[in-house]
Amino acid sequence: MAFKEVKLYDLDYSIVPECTRVVCACKYKDKWVFAKHKDRDTWELPGGHIEQGEDFITAGMRELFEETGATRVKIQPICLYSVSTYGLLCYAEIEKLEKLPDFEIAQIGLFDDIPLNLTYSFHKMFFDKVKSVIENKNT
Repeated sequence: MAFKEVKLYDLDYSIVPECTRVVCACKYKDKWVFAKHKDRDTWELPGGHIEQGEDFITAGMRELFEETGATRVKIQPICLYSVSTYGLLCYAEIEKLEKLPDFEIAQIGLFDDIPLNLTYSFHKMFFDKVKSVIENKNT
């Protein structure tokens, strides 16, 4: 899939209400979590649309449950991004995973680093940004 231009922005909470999507680079037991959609043979970061009445935390928790089976999660905003609209990129620590719900995701994968076969090439930019931020906080 080709996208015009993907940009990352510092957090500016005046724009957050305009965000239509949330994407989470997440870890579970020191492994990075990626999802494989039922219609694709590639990996992607979990995320999706922010529904009417949801804030980004609620949307992130819902999407992580739907796409990974996560039932206990800590979510931290990292930055804003734009693809065609604004979205919020987050880091999530999954504390508890349960059975993957029967929605659009076929399976999840746990990785030491980013997998090579990504659905969206810009997910590498997202992953690198989150990894950089959390590694700098731990030093």
